[in-house]
Amino acid sequence: MITLATVSPCYNEEEVLRLSVERLTSLFQRMTAEGLISPDSMMVFVNDGSHDRTWDIIRELHQQNPHVRGINLARNVGHQNAIMAGMMTAKDWADAVVTIDADLQDDIECIPQMVKDFQSGFDIVYGVKVSRKADPLMKRMTAQAFYKLQASMGVESVFNHADFRLMSRRALQMLEGYDERNLYLRGLIPMIGLPSTTVDDAISERQAGASKYTLKKMLNLALDGITSFSVKPLYCIIYLGIAFLFISLGIGIYVLHALIAGTAVPGWSSLILSVWLVGGFVLICVGITGVYIGKIYNEVKRRPLYNIQDIL
Repeated sequence: MITLATVSPCYNEEEVLRLSVERLTSLFQRMTAEGLISPDSMMVFVNDGSHDRTWDIIRELHQQNPHVRGINLARNVGHQNAIMAGMMTAKDWADAVVTIDADLQDDIECIPQMVKDFQSGFDIVYGVKVSRKADPLMKRMTAQAFYKLQASMGVESVFNHADFRLMSRRALQMLEGYDERNLYLRGLIPMIGLPSTTVDDAISERQAGASKYTLKKMLNLALDGITSFSVKPLYCIIYLGIAFLFISLGIGIYVLHALIAGTAVPGWSSLILSVWLVGGFVLICVGITGVYIGKIYNEVKRRPLYNIQDIL
């Protein structure tokens, strides 16, 4: 019988917290009765600088429910860093940690199977989304495109896996050794290399409130996922430069031919078009290079990922 901890990052989740605790408590009681987990297993909620009553509700639930624990971060640090704060704290409390968003759109009925797989010798169990019907069409399409782009860039990750996973204490201790500032856990955790498996995760409708994971946050996460684990975009710049060199040679040959044949027509439209086209590609290339330089800048400063203000 193991001690299990679930870790849920929370940003303005006052509308869904009580329902989430109720559902997880019911699951914990059932798993305890089946002998899968110990009675002192816990659910850990990480308040990521919320502006609503999220932390107040976590404190109330902590007083009412012996399973509930809380971590209050000093400021908002983002979804990935909040998960990291929860995992690194909970690894000292439990044998295994399951990370799951507070809205419980992931299938909590997968957790018993995750625990069984852990008991069978797997240190990491990934929840893989087999159904995303509850997600908006645009989110489903962009997610699929991103996973394929990520694979083409050489980023090692689990297809259709987000942040619903079980990790053993041993895996978490190894993860602690990856001292990176730009966190992308979906790419970082597979690098650990310990025995792993997957469970099927069917996404359900959000029970209350609205998703706080905006399009901007998803795009930033996607950018982090590629630039933190692949240098292929830099090579793409080189290949693009070579392609432009051949294009310019072709244009030069055409211009010489037009001058010799006397068919050259003076005009500025083609020149302006070329300047804008090449200028746009140059700015994109400089931007990609700048992203990598910015990441180096963040890494060398070695600032902490998060600061914990309170622990319940």
